Amino acid sequence: MYKITLIISALLICSNVFAAGGDGGSSSNTSMYDEGLKLVKRAGKLEKKDKVDKAKKLYSQAFKKFEKALSKDKKNPDIFNYLGYTSRKSGNFTEAEEYYLSGLNINPKHNGINEYLGELYVQTNRIQKANERLQVLKGCNCDEYKELELIIKTKGTKIY
Repeated sequence: MYKITLIISALLICSNVFAAGGDGGSSSNTSMYDEGLKLVKRAGKLEKKDKVDKAKKLYSQAFKKFEKALSKDKKNPDIFNYLGYTSRKSGNFTEAEEYYLSGLNINPKHNGINEYLGELYVQTNRIQKANERLQVLKGCNCDEYKELELIIKTKGTKIY
């Protein structure tokens, strides 16, 4: 009976340490990533209202959150995706491309990165490269394929 009580006590102590984020691991990373996503969503709403300058400020803030998340998890393609996205939305196309390509080095089939990199290529008038990203997405039966296809077809209209 004493051993069972001791084991239960040890388990409770361990669970309390981890619940408080005592492992120093993914809990703070997740929150930085999640905070960045919230800022991206808010910035997108501002863009739709033509409040571009305010949106760019939020994208910049989101970028900083994703940078902090990356410092804790350098192998997460989703973080690279949003570092690229926020860079692109802030007008930093070269930096955005580097982040997208880093994410693709981790996961070459990442739907979001392939779509957003394709959008960047349309924005920078590299349609052939955009079509290459579209080909990567071709068999995915996903929204990313349809969205990139539409953007390529309507490249003269800014919808990205």
